[in-house]
Amino acid sequence: MTASSAFNTNVKQYLSSTKVKGGDIPAGLQELLLAVADTCSTLSHEVAQGALIGLLGSAGTGNVQGEVQQKLDVIANDLLIDGVQGCKSLAGLASEEMELPLPVQGTGDYLLLFDPLDGSSNIDVNVSIGTIFSVLKKQDPKAPLQTTDFLLSGRHQVAAGYVVYGPQTTMALTLGDGVVMFTLNKLTGEFVLIKHAVEISHSTKEFAINMSNMRHWAEPVRRYVDECLAGVSGERDKDFNMRWIASMVADVHRVLSRGGVFMYPWDQREPHKPGKLRLMYEANPMSFLVEQAGGVSTNGDQLIMDMVPTELHERVSVMLGSKEEVERLQHYHTQP
Repeated sequence: MTASSAFNTNVKQYLSSTKVKGGDIPAGLQELLLAVADTCSTLSHEVAQGALIGLLGSAGTGNVQGEVQQKLDVIANDLLIDGVQGCKSLAGLASEEMELPLPVQGTGDYLLLFDPLDGSSNIDVNVSIGTIFSVLKKQDPKAPLQTTDFLLSGRHQVAAGYVVYGPQTTMALTLGDGVVMFTLNKLTGEFVLIKHAVEISHSTKEFAINMSNMRHWAEPVRRYVDECLAGVSGERDKDFNMRWIASMVADVHRVLSRGGVFMYPWDQREPHKPGKLRLMYEANPMSFLVEQAGGVSTNGDQLIMDMVPTELHERVSVMLGSKEEVERLQHYHTQP
């Protein structure tokens, strides 16, 4: 496919014509990804309407994490369930908003995990939010669905992506053979290919972290950020910019688009928790995308994609992005 034909290619055409590692994308996987894309197109419209149709504000309920749900959290979760549960290729799904996995009527062997609306705190202030998704294959297609079917390392993902609802609605997608991006044409409701072979620059002068938590971080993270803040007068010998949107999907989209490092590390306020972000719904799919774009993703001790989850809503510390910077962070965590 040539660059000149990219703006004429929608996601359905892309999936049906693209070879991944020398083979066609399975029809069942195409069906599932198209259902996710179509649902996110609908959700983009709901997000854009916001206050005009009464969708802003709290839903007055809490999710399995004990967090207050926004109205759009609930709507996004319901839309995604309704949008994909008719897929014959789907065996079950799991959501950040639900305690247990949900079996579906399909007879296939794909499993879908998703964060229906990442960055909920930004909804009412009109800042970018998004949907994150991950696809696994059920190890025993004939057995009844169990929670353990989902507890696979990120290396088992067959597809992952996100949709960010910003000035444009953009989808990033990987099937294990690079990263591509699509933008929603709101006139047709179709996602149209805009970027091939997305690559993250190996070095960067930009980092993203919530600086207000600095006093709570572990020493390796403080050391790294202190060096960035020291700029040309410090040992890094270059000035850094800091960015922070407080929406993982928007911050990672910036990293994929122009490089940088995103950090949501462990902190001492909840020392028993390994981190804040969810391994299955956020860290794994984002790590898959970042690795496929030439970057690195770690929790400090190991690559996130190598972690084997022990529970559906497991949390993790996340540091991802440009290779040289993340490897420096990992070195600070593992050196004596």
